[in-house]
Amino acid sequence: MNPSQPPHQQIARDVKLGKGVRLYGFINLYGCEIGDEVSIGTFVEIQKGAKVGNRCKISSHTFLCEGVTLEDDVFVGHNVTFINDRYPRATNGNGQLQSEADWNCIRTVVKRGASIGSGATLLCGIVIGERAMVGAGSVVTKDVPPDAVVAGNPARVMKSLARMDKICGSHSLI
Repeated sequence: MNPSQPPHQQIARDVKLGKGVRLYGFINLYGCEIGDEVSIGTFVEIQKGAKVGNRCKISSHTFLCEGVTLEDDVFVGHNVTFINDRYPRATNGNGQLQSEADWNCIRTVVKRGASIGSGATLLCGIVIGERAMVGAGSVVTKDVPPDAVVAGNPARVMKSLARMDKICGSHSLI
């Protein structure tokens, strides 16, 4: 912990923080990269190797694990969880507690302008397309196309915002 930071913020020295970043209480950041003008809410953990682009908003109680990349302008709602291992186990084949050598981190990318609703869980190895919207409480198990609205468990495409633009002339969800 950096002695100049408040005791309720655990920000390791290896964190790359951009300009104008807003950090709230009870956060844990280590080995990650945070872009400019990002807002990180209370009770957020961002692990090593995670990357957050510029102007992102990460709401409270959210977990960004190693291997997650958020491009610019991404919104992440409250209590969102990213997963980075398809077959998690506590022990290896020898019955010993797993170490990093036993583990395969699988990347997840959230493209520019996408929004992830509160309580969503995103499995590893997927891409959330540009400007896509993931509904609250959804479990995302596969790639989400750009401009798609997905919801459910497993998440399914409900509509296309690109199609709505042609019909309504804006990103209306009505």
